[in-house]
Amino acid sequence: MRSRGWGFKVGIAVVVAALLGGAAWGGLTWLGRDKGEARLAADRVATGLAAGKFAPGSVVADGGPPDLAALVKGMGKATHTVSVASMTEAKDGAASAILKQSWTLPGSAAPWTYETPLDVRETDGTWAGVWKPDLLAPDLVEGESLRIKRQQPTRAEILGANNQQIVTPRAVSRIGIDKTKVSASEALATAPLLAEALGINSANYVTAVKNAGPKAFVEAITVREGSPQEAEARALAAPGVFLVADTLPLAPTSTFARPLLGTVGGATAEIVEKSEGRIVAGDEVGIGGVQAAYDAQLSGQPSYTVLATGGEQERTLFNTPSTPGKPVALTLDIAKQEAAEAVLEKVVPASAIVAIQPSTGHVLAAASGPGGKGVSTATQGRYAPGSTFKMVSGLALLRSGVTPASKVECTPTVTVDGRTFKNVDSYPTSALGSVPFSTAFANSCNTAFIRAGEKLAPAELPTAAASLGLTAKPGLGVSAFIGSVPEPKPGTDEAASMIGQSKVEASPLGMATVAASIAAGKPVAPVFVVGAKAEAAPAPAKPVTAAESALLKTLMRGVVEQGSGKFLADVPGEPVLAKSGTAEFGDAKALKQHVWMIGIQGDLAVAVFVDEGEGGATTAGPLLEAYLRAIA
Repeated sequence: MRSRGWGFKVGIAVVVAALLGGAAWGGLTWLGRDKGEARLAADRVATGLAAGKFAPGSVVADGGPPDLAALVKGMGKATHTVSVASMTEAKDGAASAILKQSWTLPGSAAPWTYETPLDVRETDGTWAGVWKPDLLAPDLVEGESLRIKRQQPTRAEILGANNQQIVTPRAVSRIGIDKTKVSASEALATAPLLAEALGINSANYVTAVKNAGPKAFVEAITVREGSPQEAEARALAAPGVFLVADTLPLAPTSTFARPLLGTVGGATAEIVEKSEGRIVAGDEVGIGGVQAAYDAQLSGQPSYTVLATGGEQERTLFNTPSTPGKPVALTLDIAKQEAAEAVLEKVVPASAIVAIQPSTGHVLAAASGPGGKGVSTATQGRYAPGSTFKMVSGLALLRSGVTPASKVECTPTVTVDGRTFKNVDSYPTSALGSVPFSTAFANSCNTAFIRAGEKLAPAELPTAAASLGLTAKPGLGVSAFIGSVPEPKPGTDEAASMIGQSKVEASPLGMATVAASIAAGKPVAPVFVVGAKAEAAPAPAKPVTAAESALLKTLMRGVVEQGSGKFLADVPGEPVLAKSGTAEFGDAKALKQHVWMIGIQGDLAVAVFVDEGEGGATTAGPLLEAYLRAIA
């Protein structure tokens, strides 16, 4: 019972001490009435500082309480926490405290922390804090306020093969109207003339000029140094036109691998929100592609400076240095990428050329033609690969016992479950009948592959696809698709799958991967961003072997020597191996054709794709030839 009674008395003492505070007694603190009220007053000051607004009566000052919100407006979205670190004993209506303050600056890992003194006084029985500017921040004086200055470091470069500079600071001109050099009426008169010369929306630009302040430089457009727009602006005899020299992180040309690289521009509200504080409004950030995927690495850490402004001279109160970004290394070869883009420049439908180095898996070129309207056709396109898929179905047949010399039946047509399949209209009659498999392959006999495929188990086709890397999970470091080959169902699905149609899909990157795996004699995993962390993909159950790839290369060389790729026979350099492909799609009454051609030349594997064309050899083939000759 005594122990319970003692505990009850201690409990009462704790409650009383918590409410009143004061002198030490038995390890507790006994607070007098005045000191308890002084502490409450200090707490109210701390709360007001943190909130950016003092509650009525919480502070006293000559001339009235300050407009605290105005003093901290320049701190933007920085969060402020304030607590009472220590308190002196109240005596004769006065006390003092130390406030511990911390600002968390948006996007900065280093907070600004400091302590400031606070005097607390009793007037007419009411306790309140005494306002002085240095209560808000150390050494702050009357008339000064706080402002954050955030400065991004120079964005790091994007490098290519052999440390070639792909995206690096390049000279640009910011073209606009300088309103300090002309009257308001002259600026408005010049605005539509400049807009027309630059090819931008005239009404929007006139409105921007009209709404801008009298000392503003109203930018119309930023262009590369030496561009036609820059020449037009310099030649325009209109008052107020001004060109500001600057640099921006840019690729060698405006089109260079743009769908893959992305761009750099102002952060949108959505980007700011998703960044969880790393990015703030006004930041220049990566938009799409590598620039977005590796924005944190490329942009580095900005510097933060807290300034005291409004006085005779702006003063620095706190500063954190910036941390430069780190370059991102790609495998792209500038010359090979530019050659691919030049070949595709005038191709109207969506198109792509992908070049891979089989010995390393490095993607040396991944060009998407202008018909893709900004989409990376090269790495994200999903299309039926047509007869280029016969590299996969051919491997499955070789594994089933077929040899290049085996006789297969190549007929003009074959009917499966009521659906008739045929060869291309230009198929040579000399290659019909009971012919060696090598002849059927060289001339791309659909009916021979469909007939031979009837003996394959459903799993053999996807197994062969995996053997050549076509269904591996991509680890490029950017969004990509390689291929998909589900198990076909017996009948028309199986027949169509044998010739690269039905549910079989591949990207140009995927078919270049198939060619690279054949060239290397083992499954190749394409590499684009050097050091990209990719989820480890399981090894294929039956990787293509050196012996199997040797047979496939012999069959591909036959396409050049006796089949649809004869025009590649005299391309300079090592012998070219190839396979063309055509895949029908669309309305049955007005079928269109995806067209392909893949090739191997030494340590280079290439896939060429055009969304709509006459045939693989007739539409994609010449593009492959032009590319190989361009890089020879």
